[in-house]
Amino acid sequence: MNGLSDFWAGSDGIGRTVALLLLAMSVGAWVLIVWKTWLLRRALRGQRDSVAAFWQAPNLKDGRERVAQLDREQVLLGMVDAAAAQPMAGTLQGSASAEAQLTRRLRDALHEGLGRLQSGQVFLASVGATSPFIGLFGTVWGIYHALLGISTAGSLSIDKVAGPVGEALIMTAAGLAVAIPAVLAYNLFGKWLGALEAELEGFAHDLRDLVLTGR
Repeated sequence: MNGLSDFWAGSDGIGRTVALLLLAMSVGAWVLIVWKTWLLRRALRGQRDSVAAFWQAPNLKDGRERVAQLDREQVLLGMVDAAAAQPMAGTLQGSASAEAQLTRRLRDALHEGLGRLQSGQVFLASVGATSPFIGLFGTVWGIYHALLGISTAGSLSIDKVAGPVGEALIMTAAGLAVAIPAVLAYNLFGKWLGALEAELEGFAHDLRDLVLTGR
């Protein structure tokens, strides 16, 4: 704690801004990690239970009711509603065949559901990619500021150099500490999202065949 307090006391406005930026990125990343872990795990459970319940239903209406109860994130529900919607008329979209309209509705519902689940991925990727460089910039600036202070004092020794430089290196460690959890979470969430997307695409394909061949 003394090192951090000494660094904060000896730093200037730019160094403190970098430190606060890394702190904000870390807090934001961890909040997002906790929230997306809860969201995606619930979506995975809901998707598995909803698909099983839907195909055991006697008809599309009962299947929708079962999905509405189990699909808490309403990812599959949008596709079921899209499958049950009636073809439109009087528009360019309505001029297409019923099969093309069904495909379009299912695709739009699939993309909308995946878009909700993918929210926050860009932030995690940005934090993981930029925070090490922000920490490195803070280190370079801290060393420069420390050496500038030493030169102004007019005396130079190992003790006077090692302390400020060591405190400045804290910024590099902070940047890595922010980046590593964000990168690991991004990769894990990407794996979960890939599994969800594959299952949802398969469900959309089967649902399309069901509607086209008769309910």
